[in-house]
Amino acid sequence: MPPTTASLWRDKNFLLFYIGRTISVIGSLVTTVVLPILAFQLTGNALQTALLTALEVVPYLFFGLLAGAVADRVNRRTLMIVCDWINAALLMSIPIAGWLGVLTVPQLYVVGLLSATAFVWFDAANFGLLTELVGKDRVYAANNAQWQINIITSILVPAVGGVLVALIGAASTITLDAASYVISAITLMLLPRTLGRVLAPSTQAPGQPAQSSMMQDIREGLRFIWNHKLVRTLTLLGFGNTVTGGAITGLTVVYAVRALGLADDDARISWLFTANALGALVASLLLGRATKRFSVGLITLGGMLGNLVSLMALALAPNLWWALVLIAAWQGTYYVIVVNGISVRQIVAPAHMQGRVNTTARMIAWGGTPFGAAIGGALAEVLDVRMAMMIMACGVALGLVFGWLSDLRHQPKLRIEVGLTRLRIAHRANSGSTMCDIDLQAGWCRSWAKENSVRSVA
Repeated sequence: MPPTTASLWRDKNFLLFYIGRTISVIGSLVTTVVLPILAFQLTGNALQTALLTALEVVPYLFFGLLAGAVADRVNRRTLMIVCDWINAALLMSIPIAGWLGVLTVPQLYVVGLLSATAFVWFDAANFGLLTELVGKDRVYAANNAQWQINIITSILVPAVGGVLVALIGAASTITLDAASYVISAITLMLLPRTLGRVLAPSTQAPGQPAQSSMMQDIREGLRFIWNHKLVRTLTLLGFGNTVTGGAITGLTVVYAVRALGLADDDARISWLFTANALGALVASLLLGRATKRFSVGLITLGGMLGNLVSLMALALAPNLWWALVLIAAWQGTYYVIVVNGISVRQIVAPAHMQGRVNTTARMIAWGGTPFGAAIGGALAEVLDVRMAMMIMACGVALGLVFGWLSDLRHQPKLRIEVGLTRLRIAHRANSGSTMCDIDLQAGWCRSWAKENSVRSVA
């Protein structure tokens, strides 16, 4: 086990954070399976079911910029705790309405929308809190640790969710997610009160006021993303990827019923979600080795190509067993694309800009999800669901073309080394350029390197 990973498990605060996030993810996984099943049971309509996926991303488009800027100005830990309690209350309203016999599709939409809104603010704070908690030298290890346990639970939980739907009903099963948010809030409350404090930039440009306005913070985050070539390219590719991903996620239950011939309450629907998790688990195990041999750009392009091929094959899958294999391949390649983008942003963004940079980039990258979900759902109502999936593959196909035509395939390797007092991020390129020349452009290199005690390595 690498030293950076081993040291995480001796960190009591990280373990507490890790346990809380894991339990919360388990609850959310149950809802991921159950909510679309519940919507399809109430409506029998592909478009209305897919709209749930769209609504989960819409808040990022409206509040992403603001949430990122706010998260860099307030106590991140406190913000996350408040969001957890809000989500617990929102989700608990679904089983209560179900028990009273008054549950409707509009309520599902409202809860989905408000819950996703709370998640935007939670997520904005989470980026910076995790980086502060473990340090930039361990952020890749921390991300991978979280993703791997999330994937492992994703393998087991969807099947359990499917069984619970059959045993106690879809609405009652949502209770588990509400309880998981309560546990997450409690674990965050047990972390040191000093964690999540407001961070100020360590360097101040001449003539710049000590306290910038909210709009200045937002513009600064946008400027960083635009001026940073690698982050900009990965963010734009993410948009095309999520157009396709939003459609496939929104149509998973519809695909199982209409293309594979399963009943809408068949527990085997959850197998598709479990296969998703297995694909991501395999990808997470291979990704560490791949980053040592290939550049971030080549890994991303390879992931997009595999994503496109597996999706086209999934649309043509003759039965459930083939569908399970192919959806696992699709999700595995999707995982590679997502994790690359997140980890690069967390490493290169200055500490005081973690919230706005990561939330803004995710807002842009995830912006394709509601469009993909809505268009995919509409196409599935007019055309065969298989044909709708093939058409929606255009999002990742166009992204692949854009990525190939950019200089992404020429990006150097990203090598992380842990020192006693500093993190060195070394970029190797045939041109012999330094990190500053390649990766931190337009004036960002000097201030970021000074703040993070980073040394350029050719």
